[in-house]
Amino acid sequence: MAPLSSELQRRHANVRAAMAAHDLDALVVSGNEYSGFEGAVTYMSGFQIVHRYAYVVVPADGDAYVVFPSEARYVGEHGTSQLEQVFHDRPGDLMASRAKDAGWRRVGVFGLDYIMAVRDFGALDGLELIGFDVEFDLARAVKSEAELESVRDSVRINERGFEIFLEAYAPGKSAAEVMAAAEEWFVAEGCGRLTQNMVLTGTDSFARPEFKIARREEILREFLLPSLEVAGPGMHWVEVSRAIAARDAVLSADTERMAEAYAEYFEAARDAMRPGASCHDVHRAVSAGFTDRGYHLGHVTGHSIGMTMIEFPKIGEGVETELAENMVFSMHPHAIAANGEDCVYMQDTWLVTAGGGVPLANLPMQIFRAPI
Repeated sequence: MAPLSSELQRRHANVRAAMAAHDLDALVVSGNEYSGFEGAVTYMSGFQIVHRYAYVVVPADGDAYVVFPSEARYVGEHGTSQLEQVFHDRPGDLMASRAKDAGWRRVGVFGLDYIMAVRDFGALDGLELIGFDVEFDLARAVKSEAELESVRDSVRINERGFEIFLEAYAPGKSAAEVMAAAEEWFVAEGCGRLTQNMVLTGTDSFARPEFKIARREEILREFLLPSLEVAGPGMHWVEVSRAIAARDAVLSADTERMAEAYAEYFEAARDAMRPGASCHDVHRAVSAGFTDRGYHLGHVTGHSIGMTMIEFPKIGEGVETELAENMVFSMHPHAIAANGEDCVYMQDTWLVTAGGGVPLANLPMQIFRAPI
């Protein structure tokens, strides 16, 4: 095999440092296109899963390799992998055999609860399997300059996608019709299938807190909350969106007050999201405008985001993980009124810098009024 790129060497070194801190003999990084968790395999190997699943096996000592089920031999561009590729009818049996030959005892698994196939988990019986989701995510939370270039490209695509959604919107159109205009842009710019775009709708004056698929039968009213989440060609996910109202829509009092709290959160995040601050403290700072007004938050305030859409750490109550420079977070306070009806939900992707938080999109924090 050719030498690993400097970027992949950096990633493996960070992960191996986390493995050493937990006395692991090896780490199995699970990826599964069926469940939307393919990014970790790309992060560790360069290979993008197009269909089915795979595992990157990282020994504490020795070369890493990637294992595919035999039927996945032609399901993807295998030339993009920088690691040895192994195909086996039952990947778990192959990993178990190599673990036995190497004398491994403690094996960490990223994806133990949600990603690893049951048959492969069963084949690893006899090893001490250690769930390693949080530790793996923390090892990849600080982005390199190469990663930040990919993040910024995804933000560019996502931000323009919101503008296209706004241009296509009009009351009476279907959610599918309006979202299709944005999706055409996303796919054309290289997102492929890596989009997860939804809407929150309700009445002419407020939106309800439930996320919905943008279907043809969902007819848009005079106020809505698009939820736009995409990963560009570099496979780094971002989230950028704003609330949209018809030009003459009269919004509910709670909606207007939640929009005021959003403006306060946006300014608070600039100061709060600095290296050394805990996720708990950031959560308290950015949520104060909502809680002081009597609103509660129905979704996590924010979370690290990368080649997997939702990564650790979370921005939330009791999370004492400290922020570091070049961490990237999706922030989206899910503000819900006491009546359980009125809701405002807007998304941004933030970069932690030495001077504080920097939103990577250029959209002002406001409810956008449609031109018609």
